[in-house]
Amino acid sequence: MAKFKVVTQKPAGVTFDLADSQFTLERQSLDPIDAEIVVVDANSEEEFIAGAKDADALIARNRKITRNIIQSLDNCKIISLGSVGADTVDVAAATDHGIPVTNVPDTFIEEVADHTMMLLLASFRRLNVMDEMVRTGRWTEGRPLLSEYPRLWGQTLGFISFGHVARATAIRAKAFGVHMIAFDPYIEELMMTEYGVEPVSSMEDLLGRSDFVSMHAPSTQEVHHMMSTNEFKSMKPTALFINNGRGPTVDEKALISALENGWIAGAGLDVLEQEPPEPENPLLHMDNVILTPHVASASQRMAPETRRRVGQEISLVLTGRWPRTCVNPSVLANTNLRRWQPYSMGRGPGSG
Repeated sequence: MAKFKVVTQKPAGVTFDLADSQFTLERQSLDPIDAEIVVVDANSEEEFIAGAKDADALIARNRKITRNIIQSLDNCKIISLGSVGADTVDVAAATDHGIPVTNVPDTFIEEVADHTMMLLLASFRRLNVMDEMVRTGRWTEGRPLLSEYPRLWGQTLGFISFGHVARATAIRAKAFGVHMIAFDPYIEELMMTEYGVEPVSSMEDLLGRSDFVSMHAPSTQEVHHMMSTNEFKSMKPTALFINNGRGPTVDEKALISALENGWIAGAGLDVLEQEPPEPENPLLHMDNVILTPHVASASQRMAPETRRRVGQEISLVLTGRWPRTCVNPSVLANTNLRRWQPYSMGRGPGSG
């Protein structure tokens, strides 16, 4: 019998990040501490609880980890996510029960920043419209259309939230000669100016000045529908909205109204409120919207590295040490885990 039990939900089918079902990458860190991964084939929350009740750790994959599940756990020391977003775990419930929740906020930053610039450039140069013109024999119509728009150099790019992805995007955007501004009440102004970004004191200021608004806020209740009717009406009618962050931060009905009524000029979206969208979703049928299927983080490196990190975080906690990153770091002070990081990692619980 293994020393530690790590439980996860069996996926309904083969998933992009766990094609072999052997957990070979997670086990690189878990096998040395004698931790066994148990896959629970549960069709209900009750069935999952029955299989996870005595777990030392949960890998939060393929099932929402609710308050009901969390309060049913007798011995859980960590819930580990292989994603940036933690909205599939009731973090408040985990905090109430003193359980650290870990995520992977830094593994695929470069990919998402690349995707942000791709959507910005594709939307600005009306790539989908240009492509259709070529395919439908309208070759001569492209140049007159693009001649109606300004050049990118000198335009203003506004970041809502200035975390890792926004900073990496700012490095890329600087080369295109755009002026950059950001609104984030949780980030020091010096962090923004270090990246050549002008801090602004309000959303209203950012929205009114930006030619591009790039959403990077996390999915929390505090920022649910942060962009809604009033916010879209505050944007320039020529502005483009880019969202590579989280779908629920945007009131999708308001976004659709903004596009239909000309409050904004267009959008580039990798995330939606409902994924996948219903076939009748108006966003799917607008030529001023470019969509990708929540793939901004995808690359050859992404899945293996996130899986390794899940195993590493669980191993750290089960051997009595702080995790590298923690969504709810306030719980760490009330555990017997020891801080092992010899220097600041610039993120997570070891960033102080």
